[in-house]
Amino acid sequence: MGERYELIVLGAGPGGYVAAIKAAQMGHRVAVVESRDVGGTCLNRGCIPTKTLVHAAEVLEEIRSCEKLGIHVGQVSYNFAGMHERKAEVVEQLRGGIEGLFKAYKIDLIRGCGIILDSNRIQVGDQAYETDRILIATGSKPAMPPIPGLTLPGVVTSDEMLEGKGVYCKKLVIIGGGVIGVEFATIYHALGCEVTIIEALDRILPTLDREVSQNLTMILKKRGIKVYTGARVDRVEHTDQSVQTAQEKGLAVYFMSKEKEQCVETERVLVSIGRRANTEGICPPSLNLQMQRGMIPVDDSFETCIKGIYAIGDIVLGGIQLAHVASAQAVNAVCSMFGERAPMNLSCIPSCIYTNPEIAAVGMTADEAKMRGIRTITGKAIMSSNGKTVIEMADRGFVKLVFEEESKVLLGAVLMCSRATDMITGLSDGVAGKLTMSQLAATVRPHPTFSEAIGEAIEDADGGAIHAAPRRK
Repeated sequence: MGERYELIVLGAGPGGYVAAIKAAQMGHRVAVVESRDVGGTCLNRGCIPTKTLVHAAEVLEEIRSCEKLGIHVGQVSYNFAGMHERKAEVVEQLRGGIEGLFKAYKIDLIRGCGIILDSNRIQVGDQAYETDRILIATGSKPAMPPIPGLTLPGVVTSDEMLEGKGVYCKKLVIIGGGVIGVEFATIYHALGCEVTIIEALDRILPTLDREVSQNLTMILKKRGIKVYTGARVDRVEHTDQSVQTAQEKGLAVYFMSKEKEQCVETERVLVSIGRRANTEGICPPSLNLQMQRGMIPVDDSFETCIKGIYAIGDIVLGGIQLAHVASAQAVNAVCSMFGERAPMNLSCIPSCIYTNPEIAAVGMTADEAKMRGIRTITGKAIMSSNGKTVIEMADRGFVKLVFEEESKVLLGAVLMCSRATDMITGLSDGVAGKLTMSQLAATVRPHPTFSEAIGEAIEDADGGAIHAAPRRK
């Protein structure tokens, strides 16, 4: 038996490593158990590599359109392997930063798969470690639906798309029109790939504001991406035609759309229907954490039904599977377990999608407020009248703000425009701080910026935006 820790964290993702560093900053002896690379899915097979490829795709598209700016270049091409080499450089740099912080805070990194024996012991290989507290932060992995053919070669998840040299193809079918699906559609279309999205629900991005879904669908179709909604994939089969980019057979995806069976032939199939909790084998059956579908119920301090064992991130029952949520939960969980006040406000969580244009949202939509019986006022700014948008030749987009009718308090915001993912933080502050329309309107926003549209949306809600025609009565 080795030395005793005050906290052992299972998992070194955005929840686990943040929890470990926070606890070490508070003066506690901490260890982290990780079987793969530090940084978890987000850093190694998720957020960071995806956004690195998104950036490369956006730069490629900008170069292709630079003639409109009076800039002349030769024939534009890309190196797929080079893009993934750059992705690897970014990941390695950020991973090295986390590992450096572990050393600086004297956090022990234990390599291997951890098994919780009880509330004070964890087994890693042949070694058992004692601890006062355990925090489970093992994250999630891609979900695979029970569709015949998904085990065939050429059917991949986001893990395979982002690991190593990636997956090169000229034809791609994406099963699932959620966040992961539309981001990969954006990347691969920019690379000249023929992309088809098949979504079972009636619209892509079904959890977001309906106008966002409709607008993005129009943009994707205009670019040549095929989008099928209300479509159920029946099976995936091999075709006789071989794939030019690999020594494999092609694939055919059969699905029902508008009560008719359709088929799309492709080189690769990306399954992106969501993620499931990664909790298999973390404890013996005798240690009952009352899991439901692999997810762990916790209380307000993130403690499980077993005293001294906590859980955060993608494995929490009823939680939101986002990296920044896991990090915020990590801070609150650590503060709570060591007797301090939890500082993070988890009632106001922004979500971001890195398509082109970017999409970001926080708080309630007007439809959600209506379902709760809340009367609202909505203000909207169309980005086509925004100077920075015109300068950068950005796609159609908007800023929409939702206020409570009587108090004029900001309830929610939806942005679909360039830099939306950066601008949403200020609006998150507004929702969390219950700022009113007049308080938000008093801020002077610089010109020319994308953020001017926020001011226009506030003015629109208050009776009329300066750069918009009068509303029809």
